[in-house]
Amino acid sequence: MASSSSKLKPFINNLRRYQNRSLSSSNQSNYRKQILLANLLQRYGFPPSSLQHFLSKNLFLSNSDLSETEASLSILLSLKLPQKQLVSLIQDSPNILRPNFLRKWRDPLSERSVSSSAIKSVLEHSSRFGIGLDKFHECVNVLRGLGFCDSTVSKVIEAFPNVLVVKEIDIRRKVEFLVGIDIHEIERFFYVFPEILGFSVESRLKPLLDEFIKIGFSRDEIKKEIVREPRVLGLELGELPRCLELIKSLKCREVIRDEILEEGMFRGGFEVKLRVDCLCKHGLIRRDAFKVVWKEPRVVLYEVDEVEKKIEFLSNRMGFNVNCLVDVPEYLGVNFQKQIVPRYNVVEYLRLRGGLGCDIGLKGLIKPSMKRFYNLYVKPYPECERIFGKRREDAGVKKRHPVGLWKLMKPPSHVTTKEDVVNMKSFVESLA
Repeated sequence: MASSSSKLKPFINNLRRYQNRSLSSSNQSNYRKQILLANLLQRYGFPPSSLQHFLSKNLFLSNSDLSETEASLSILLSLKLPQKQLVSLIQDSPNILRPNFLRKWRDPLSERSVSSSAIKSVLEHSSRFGIGLDKFHECVNVLRGLGFCDSTVSKVIEAFPNVLVVKEIDIRRKVEFLVGIDIHEIERFFYVFPEILGFSVESRLKPLLDEFIKIGFSRDEIKKEIVREPRVLGLELGELPRCLELIKSLKCREVIRDEILEEGMFRGGFEVKLRVDCLCKHGLIRRDAFKVVWKEPRVVLYEVDEVEKKIEFLSNRMGFNVNCLVDVPEYLGVNFQKQIVPRYNVVEYLRLRGGLGCDIGLKGLIKPSMKRFYNLYVKPYPECERIFGKRREDAGVKKRHPVGLWKLMKPPSHVTTKEDVVNMKSFVESLA
């Protein structure tokens, strides 16, 4: 027994060496394949910093034939997708690189005159929900049958890719609804607000119109606002009344309230809704978003992109959480270029050089008046004058009249004569 086991030892050792050599060879082959795959993706613009994470999440790419992956990338390139969109599409929907997926889409998307953004939306939606070519052709034919030009068709598919699964009868119901409220520029409406295709006429759009009338707006006013801004029909039920109640309860200067309502109550309420949506998009819950607008109504007077610029600066540059706005809503009501940026630059300069005794929060940065901030953080440090902007000493006193004008306006002095003195004395003696 011992002799037989001793005879098997050389065979077992050789088998182990062969297995180890095979595993090592397999690992080297996989590693080499991943290197080639990474180089291929980099050639098509994929950022090297995210390659490792991307490949670790999508192991099917390493197991696929490299030539098939390259063929898929070539098809994407032939669809004339910009590099940024191409990379974004692959990152968001890596399944489009599976073999044979793009081959069925290449000719239809090349033949149809749709934009690159619309192509990206179609491919993303198809890879996630398994939408076939028949749905795409049917949707495009329906939209063109309504008389829409290629740019409108592309815009609808890009902004609302769910239109690919909307039935023709439902699309026509939306058209009939718009015609019924005397909206004639149907194509422009769908170009500006294609999301309406996802709303139910009976349970959403008609009750919304009834709510507008119930609030007190006439049909002409409602039509005027819808024509001016089609996104009005995107309001939730009960949303406009809440925005109008907020405006009525504002405790602010009359000039601010008048400016908010300059174009009417309806428009003012809709502008409040847009600012609330903007705040919610960046992380605030709806209740806190309404609270911020109520505390700082000046935010309604700024354009939405200006509000977004302030929030992005707050989060990305200043390092504060967006929830800080609930405690310091004044941040959204001051001028970005004249107040926020210069103050932040001064405080950041002093912090890096150890000139601050403690950290200054958002409240300490925004709340002080211009004069107080200048005296605290700029005046003691001459080098901060250039960062903050040279403060003119006479900026606070605005002269209303030319120098020396008071001399011309001064009344002439009365000269007292001896006769006046005699008359005054006799008057005083008569009183005695």
